Amino acid sequence: MTGTVEPVTASALPAGNPFRFITLARMAAACILTSIVLFACSPLRLVDVASENQSSRIEHLVMHFTSADFARSMRMLTERTLRPVSAHYLVPENGDPTYPHRRLRVYRLVDEERRAWHAGRSHWNGDDALNASSIGIEIVNRSGCSPVPLGTEPEPPEDRCEFHDYDTEQIDLVIELVLNILERHPRIDPADIVGHSDIAPDRRLDPGPKFPWRRLYEHGIGAWYDDDTVARYRESFEARPPALALLQRALRAYGYDVDETGEHDQPTQVALTAFQMHFRPTDWSGRPDAETAAIVFALLEKYRPRALASLLESSM
Repeated sequence: MTGTVEPVTASALPAGNPFRFITLARMAAACILTSIVLFACSPLRLVDVASENQSSRIEHLVMHFTSADFARSMRMLTERTLRPVSAHYLVPENGDPTYPHRRLRVYRLVDEERRAWHAGRSHWNGDDALNASSIGIEIVNRSGCSPVPLGTEPEPPEDRCEFHDYDTEQIDLVIELVLNILERHPRIDPADIVGHSDIAPDRRLDPGPKFPWRRLYEHGIGAWYDDDTVARYRESFEARPPALALLQRALRAYGYDVDETGEHDQPTQVALTAFQMHFRPTDWSGRPDAETAAIVFALLEKYRPRALASLLESSM
């Protein structure tokens, strides 16, 4: 299709200042010409050759609870505040009057290739600051703990915290989401699917003792021990309890930020509490015992055998 360009005459100009119209026309023409030049002369041509020497930044998967309803959780995770936080995904729960849909849906808040601000000061298996290497999943659940007034000694978590059951359909959705993530990031080790309390036990208790870690394991997600292996270690440890220093080294070998002091100090107690919430949720007192030690060693044998071998060699 062809056409003609009519010359612009004074009578064709809009009323008012004719030079404004001409200036705008010239500016529009200049923009179009610039776009054509940039499109025709691509500044950089790339040749894609995939190197074998690379890996995904994603090495950990961290579970959280929000301690708030859906509406407040969305505000906290998506709006800028004095202490901004975010997560890659948010999973709502049934029965929440602030949730706007009939069926539960996963909300994606941050692209997996970008860093969400969910882990904070954290440590796991030799790595610090896990925001850089993890995907964070926030689960709507109103569990939480009362704040500790400044200058006072905190009460034990079991006295100041309230934990709520997770919704069955919600956990089904979490399982579906995590399996989907693992398809994209198959190198995430089962032992590196953790709770916020595992990577920051001195300040976090989520996802709490009611999170169904064993159910996730039964769907191929995360780590869990074999009962026969625990029974074998427990029999040995009940006959001869392991030294606390050995248990500290075992917890550190599995991933927790614990130093070998030989004392039941605060870092050891909170690490034991986090471990027990994850793997023995019926008793998470933070006290060392034969069953806890047996579970740690059973997990090391199953998921970190080299660390276990090094641990046993150093203790001989």
